[in-house]
Amino acid sequence: MKQFLLLLHEDMQQLKQLSPKEMQELAAAHMAWAAKLAEAGHFVAGDGLQEKSVVITGNDCIVKDGPYLESKEIIGGYYLLQAPDLQTIIELAKACPTQFYGGTTEIRPIMEMSDYEQ
Repeated sequence: MKQFLLLLHEDMQQLKQLSPKEMQELAAAHMAWAAKLAEAGHFVAGDGLQEKSVVITGNDCIVKDGPYLESKEIIGGYYLLQAPDLQTIIELAKACPTQFYGGTTEIRPIMEMSDYEQ
């Protein structure tokens, strides 16, 4: 099975407008979706990510805080899934709760050794 990383891009302005009840519903929707994926054998790992991050950049390895305040969107979490092909993951990702709450779901195939041999 191939593996795919789903990056959950969250719109911070929209999330801040959710009521506590809506935030609980969003968390429950993610838990239910992850459980369904696990039951079907697609779930490998997944977690939410804290808003604060650190960025290392340049040859001098300069460390900066991030994301920057002007950023409207952050990566709020990820799922590592497995499936036979990208089309299967696309169909599964259509049910990801992120996009139903103003975010987007980015799908990135995990490189395999055979990808380097081409």
